[in-house]
Amino acid sequence: MESTMGQSIKTRSIFSFLKYLYGLHQRNSLYMKRLKALKHIIQHNDLHTYFQPIVDLQSKQTMGFEALNRPVPSVLFNSVDQFYEFVGQTDCVFLFECFCRNLSLQRFKERMHKDVKDTNFLVFLNIHPNVLVDKKYHSGETLQLLKELGIKPQQVVFELTERSAVIDFEEFERVLSHYRSQGYRIAVDDVGSGYNSLKTLIYLKPEFIKLDRSLIQFIDQNSEQQQLVTLLMKYAEQVKTKIIAEGIERQEELDYLHRIGIHYAQGYAIGKPSKEIHLGKIRVGDHEDRGSH
Repeated sequence: MESTMGQSIKTRSIFSFLKYLYGLHQRNSLYMKRLKALKHIIQHNDLHTYFQPIVDLQSKQTMGFEALNRPVPSVLFNSVDQFYEFVGQTDCVFLFECFCRNLSLQRFKERMHKDVKDTNFLVFLNIHPNVLVDKKYHSGETLQLLKELGIKPQQVVFELTERSAVIDFEEFERVLSHYRSQGYRIAVDDVGSGYNSLKTLIYLKPEFIKLDRSLIQFIDQNSEQQQLVTLLMKYAEQVKTKIIAEGIERQEELDYLHRIGIHYAQGYAIGKPSKEIHLGKIRVGDHEDRGSH
């Protein structure tokens, strides 16, 4: 009896170990397929680039666009979030970030309509903070590309997207001062999402604070969200920073944000991300306007 039980336990253990090995093989195989796909994307510029307008809520004029790079749908990546999560697990983060930066700038220039080409729109580029402090990142390369494209550094805003990456604030502040001296500006994304602390805003002193969509959705109905946004507006006024409200999808949200004096707005209610560059369309009260900065 004991021998039979022992044999049964041994069989189950072997089966569990083989199952583990099979799962490990499957995961490694999927990783390698995804890595190959990522390198193919970089080599062949195989990303879709979309531009979403950002509008001055008071003047109703488009002031800039956020560049958004999305992979071509495939069986290897179920979603955009899964794709970017995978990129972060590889040693290609730096290479991919530089690739996205260059691709965004090139397509921004290519897709600008003739009637607004001379307008100095801002372009917001999502960048991992670690890339800016990486010794391999040569800001002169970006300046050279901008010169070739005819884009001024003052038009480029580095939008810091990694929610918990900044550790050495003093070093990062020094690095940002270097970029600002060349004309670039800084935006901090996802403010109010629970990840970015006040310390981030105090040390980085961004030219733009982008309020997370969780603060904006149904703000016209939520007094707690209204109070927090009011506090952030007071802070922004004191440090001469501009606020961009993201994720605006309802006219009621737009009307409320306009009424309290938010500087800039971004969201489906103003303009969806598009491969072509389109000016934002804004309606406040009974007036609708579409214009350029």
